[in-house]
Amino acid sequence: MQIVQGLETYPPEAGPAVVALGVFDGVHVGHREILGTAVARARRADLVAVACTFDPHPVEVLQPGKAPAPIATLDERLAHIAATGVDTTVVLIFTRALAAIEPEAFVREVVLERLGGREIVVGFNHTFGRGARGNARLLEQLAPRLGFDLVVVPPRIVDGVPVSSSEIREALRLGDVERAGRYLGRPYAIAGTVEAGAARGRTLGFPTANIRPDRPLLIATGVYAGTVETKGGPYGAVVNVGIRPTFGESQVVIEAHLLDFTGSLYDQSVRLAFLGRLREERKFSGVDALRRQIAEDVETARERLGRG
Repeated sequence: MQIVQGLETYPPEAGPAVVALGVFDGVHVGHREILGTAVARARRADLVAVACTFDPHPVEVLQPGKAPAPIATLDERLAHIAATGVDTTVVLIFTRALAAIEPEAFVREVVLERLGGREIVVGFNHTFGRGARGNARLLEQLAPRLGFDLVVVPPRIVDGVPVSSSEIREALRLGDVERAGRYLGRPYAIAGTVEAGAARGRTLGFPTANIRPDRPLLIATGVYAGTVETKGGPYGAVVNVGIRPTFGESQVVIEAHLLDFTGSLYDQSVRLAFLGRLREERKFSGVDALRRQIAEDVETARERLGRG
């Protein structure tokens, strides 16, 4: 997939296109339906499949104090978009000036003239342009007048709920990573770097990798079963996200005990996927009680992960 940063570098010879519009925060199953629709229509009509997305998140610019933490980084978004078969993704830097463009002008000057749009694909709730006045209804009015075809993709329903980035964040806030994974169509994952810790896990008989995450945490504190992707391959893991109350600490950390792993991961970049929540974080009466509970967590995680 070709990645184009800004309209200025979009190749004028790219040809007529089917353009999918959206922030695509997290690239969840609903987003993939929008992108997949654009790809399918482009293939049938021998057009280019283009995704037009925005960075940073519009709310981060327009209402900084209310901006949601990202579900995925821009690089991850682009990788997930590429996996749908899109030919080119155009990343527009979202600014107040861009937000101030009238919706009709954005469609005519950006989507149709600059990107060569012949068809536009949007989700049912996508908004754009000045005052967020651009939406599916406006596009339906503009389509015959400006000469483009329009597809509005309805909500994707999972577990009886219309999938949205907000629903994913809420599931993660509650620690329900399995529900978040169903909405995403993949396990919720973060990347990070392994750094030196207090080595308490090793003294307990369960050495841990202390992971400094590459983004703000969306997930509830607790103990999880997951996988850690290392340079040497993937390993099942028991992951603690929390403050380690048994030791009287207050800073939230991520500690992963990799099953059947020996060696050092210090300074290594890893990717951590959360597959299921085992229990809440709690304070134990002492080190022996904590050690017994960790041993139970390891066995439970092995069962969950099929690594018994």
